[in-house]
Amino acid sequence: MRHNNLGIAIVGSGRMGLLRAGMAAAHPAVTYVAVSDIDADRAELVGRQVSADRISGSNYDVISDDRVTAVIVSTSEPDHAEATIQALDLGKPVLVEKPIALTLKDADAMITASKRSGASLHVAYSLRFNRSYIVGKQETLDGKFGRIISGVGRIYNTKSHGLQILKRSSEATFVKDSLTYLVDLFNWYMDDAHPVEVIARANGMAYRDLGYDTDDATWAIITYSNGSLVNIGINYALPANYPTHGRLMRMEIIGDKGTILFDHDHLQNIVHSEEGMTHGYVGHKMEHGLLTSNASGNKALGSFWGPLGDETRSWLDYLSTGTPCPHSTAEQARTTLELTAAIEIAAREKRPVTLPLGIGTPGI
Repeated sequence: MRHNNLGIAIVGSGRMGLLRAGMAAAHPAVTYVAVSDIDADRAELVGRQVSADRISGSNYDVISDDRVTAVIVSTSEPDHAEATIQALDLGKPVLVEKPIALTLKDADAMITASKRSGASLHVAYSLRFNRSYIVGKQETLDGKFGRIISGVGRIYNTKSHGLQILKRSSEATFVKDSLTYLVDLFNWYMDDAHPVEVIARANGMAYRDLGYDTDDATWAIITYSNGSLVNIGINYALPANYPTHGRLMRMEIIGDKGTILFDHDHLQNIVHSEEGMTHGYVGHKMEHGLLTSNASGNKALGSFWGPLGDETRSWLDYLSTGTPCPHSTAEQARTTLELTAAIEIAAREKRPVTLPLGIGTPGI
């Protein structure tokens, strides 16, 4: 088996960039790490934490560095396309945070750049790397459930977590930022079909009271080309101090030969401490907490454990050794983006929406 050394640029030094940079720096195949952010102070902070070989306030400087062989794009969502296309045009493989982009136009430009250069483009849907979901995918491939008849899924989270998302990006929505994980999983499990129609409704109170014009809850019924039905929803209005550190999620699939029921409400591991548990995303402390509810994973005993860690290391292994990786392809991520956009249109206009959407559709 070949083992290629890697030079990795992490573009964007926010929460995700810090985690990705740390894992890249610790990977045995990575011999060079470059970190950047348009906020030079932030890049400096992250770069020093991971002992980066190069730190820059210019994203293109690290992307075009000859010692960089691949790029992780962890910028805010509206900036995904620019950095990704720059790297792909230089022939460098890219792992970009989900969603691939906020518009189909940007997603198509990124896919075109990948095809033009031949450099691979993968999208980071880290929940695929939760042990339950990845084993469930194998069971699906093995035909354990037969033809999928229907599925149900939902995500809950707190107002404090939701506010962090809205503060990070004024263009982000809970559908495109979080429900997208469920959309990706259902599309992945039913990759022999594609979505053809969406019916959706939304309701918003809590965030509008806080000054944000966004819906707290959105629910949708999706019809696939093979007749399968999926009902999914999201609500980010749990109390701010509810003891979760991330998404509470359930996913259920029923086929004509079997069923699989995922329960990730994290109620099985509970901690209570007078010292408090720090919320990794929001930053506040809570005496009572659901121990493994941080969807990305947790840092413990000097390493990062969980889906985000497995996802990052799997991509680096793929680059170094050629080992196949189960990350979302750019084309799969585009389908997911299109479906989340259709959900928002159906909810906003209170009408069924058929897919595919036209590129000129307002809002996409």
